[in-house]
Amino acid sequence: GAGPVVLPATPTTDVTINLGAIFNNVGVPGAKSTHIDFNGYASLNPYFGRMATSASISMLEYAIAQNPTFFSLSEIGGNDVLGYATSGGDGTDPLTPTATFDFVFNDMVNQLTAVSPKGVVTNVPYVKDLPHFTTVPYAPLSPANPSFGPLIPTLNGVFGQLNQVYAFLQSQGISNATERSIVFSSTAASAVVIKDETLANLSVQIEGVLNLSPTFPAFVQSFGLPVQAAPLVANLLGTIYGQTRQATATDLLVLPSSSIIGTVNTTTYANLLLAGLPPSLAGQFSVEGVTNPLADKWVLLPSEQLEIKTATDAYNATIASVAASKGLALVDLNAILTKATTTGFQSGNFTLTTKLVTGGLVSLDGIHLTARGYTVMANEFLKAIDATYGSNFVASGNVVKTGDYPTNYSPALR
Repeated sequence: GAGPVVLPATPTTDVTINLGAIFNNVGVPGAKSTHIDFNGYASLNPYFGRMATSASISMLEYAIAQNPTFFSLSEIGGNDVLGYATSGGDGTDPLTPTATFDFVFNDMVNQLTAVSPKGVVTNVPYVKDLPHFTTVPYAPLSPANPSFGPLIPTLNGVFGQLNQVYAFLQSQGISNATERSIVFSSTAASAVVIKDETLANLSVQIEGVLNLSPTFPAFVQSFGLPVQAAPLVANLLGTIYGQTRQATATDLLVLPSSSIIGTVNTTTYANLLLAGLPPSLAGQFSVEGVTNPLADKWVLLPSEQLEIKTATDAYNATIASVAASKGLALVDLNAILTKATTTGFQSGNFTLTTKLVTGGLVSLDGIHLTARGYTVMANEFLKAIDATYGSNFVASGNVVKTGDYPTNYSPALR
């Protein structure tokens, strides 16, 4: 579409005015473990700024000042992995080091239990199981799409040149070079083309082989370019496809990539114009996920998924250890999400899954829960508190009724 527009309306929520009130819920969107005891965080996060009683107070100090008789630490560590995941592991929002998490989690629990020895904590789910990462297919390019299907022969002709280079480089001892080959099917959906920074950069080799190829000048002329443009095109192909391959089922595409795939990358387009390509050719080589490889921010590679799992497992080991040593209740959110992802999670008369829209558990951003999903979370808190402290929330029926809360869509649409 035309992009975001400013609607002719005045927002009713203001995040710049301090409310001058004391809140029992100090949950703040975006807060990482390292932010919770950070003095001055109110100036960095407007949501905490609305409740902070001073410019320098930390979230932890704010909570402790209320002398709580019971506390909850919900998904501490969640944002520490989620920011890395939603940015496709591109490094702009790095994972919190496990040693750092270990220190800050121990510290905040020590400070809270000094005031209130009773509380409940949660562990961190495997965020890659959320529909934000599992909804967009790795092979969305359909030959039935009128803006893609007719171009398949031309595209395969272009990538055929590259594939020959990969085959040659493999014969020269560069292992797995042919795994980078790109072929689009005329009978089935094809995978998108992505950049994979874990691959060796073959830009120089690609350019060198193309420049030595006796058939490459004719290929360049087939695009209406003069034969003198061959070195330029060889350089461009080497630069663009030095670390690329087609995606596989082990790659996860983030939800916003669905609105990017198949569009023209304006930056690439402008750069190709500057390099001397005519507008039509520059446009053809700027299509996201087709001729313009999807950038790292749109894809969670297997290596990045492993980094997330490793960090999550380490965080959860710390959380479990601290909860046990302090006698705190522990809610296993990780197990709940895994169950919802595999067999579905039973709550009342409902079986909730992580399928986007229709699963009922996760909201339309693919990350946060629906109102119905939060009933599951609330009831699991009550179960854990009962088990640890001998209360009887569940036995007395003082639980949330899942069916009283909505999900994303009307049952009439089923």
